[in-house]
Amino acid sequence: MLFKAARILCIQSAWLLLVIVQPMHAAEPVRMGSGLMTFDTVPDWGLDSQGKSQIGSTHGNVVVDSRGQIYTSSNRGIFVFSPDGKIAREYLTSDHTGLHDMEIRNEDGKDYIYGARNKAGEGIKFEAATGTVKMRFGIPSKEECGLEIANWSPTAITVGPDGDVYLSDGYASNRIFRFNKDGEYQSHFGKKGNGTKEFNTAHGMTLDNRYSPPRLLICDRNHQPKGRLVHYSLDGNYIEDVMPGLGMPTSVAIRGDYVAVPDLQGRLVILDKDNTIMSVLGFNSDTKTRGSFKVPQEHWQEGIFSGTHGACWDNKGNLYVQDWNISGRIMKLVRVSASQGE
Repeated sequence: MLFKAARILCIQSAWLLLVIVQPMHAAEPVRMGSGLMTFDTVPDWGLDSQGKSQIGSTHGNVVVDSRGQIYTSSNRGIFVFSPDGKIAREYLTSDHTGLHDMEIRNEDGKDYIYGARNKAGEGIKFEAATGTVKMRFGIPSKEECGLEIANWSPTAITVGPDGDVYLSDGYASNRIFRFNKDGEYQSHFGKKGNGTKEFNTAHGMTLDNRYSPPRLLICDRNHQPKGRLVHYSLDGNYIEDVMPGLGMPTSVAIRGDYVAVPDLQGRLVILDKDNTIMSVLGFNSDTKTRGSFKVPQEHWQEGIFSGTHGACWDNKGNLYVQDWNISGRIMKLVRVSASQGE
């Protein structure tokens, strides 16, 4: 009798331990968006076997390489995921920490990532496959640019059709600097302010190749009275306000005729080529967590964003979204309406 009771107790203890170490429950996918831009979340994507975030706090972006691998930046460095959310490799050196923005570009059959490092005060270019840094974009001298620049805090980077690199000093002077493909300073434009041709936190930027000739699409996040998207020519000339009153746009990612715009106030907006809103994803109605960095993982809600900061598309039209988040949050959204065409 004593042996039987002890056996039962042992089994119960083992079962309790199993319950404790396993995730309490798996979240169900949440459908969001509308029409052609409808998506399902992928619960627990990118988490470890215990359901915990493994990348550290996030204040960056996401890119996808030509093989479909997903790169996300965190304060610790860069983590490379397979499409099913497993870590393939990591770049955790001092060269890869704190990439506030990233863009990927295939050059002669090889993928390169261009990054803006706000705390390190530089832009970099490195091989996606190895992490090897190939080029750095530092502060131009006064002799080069005519400006006395003490410190840089770059927030965005993009590359033009001819290889020119555009680096936005969005957390400092709000000027955008242009370099040639060899890293040599060429020109700059913009300044801090709320005027039509001024920036108040030129936070995100990409090459907008939906138009001919291509142009720069810039997120003027804190422009008053509300953040805006704005177009500039590759020569640095103002073209037009694309979308005023968009909240706090942090970055832009383009696929075909569509652009995904993360908004720091807890949502992602998708616009078409006419800059009409097609879909709004992950809207957070809670003023306590909306736009907040300090939402720990135990308070995440499936399908609800907090401080949406970066996003990218894969070649199937799926989206990867990063929150500005103390625990480190990256989400995969699977496009469920892609079969309807673009």
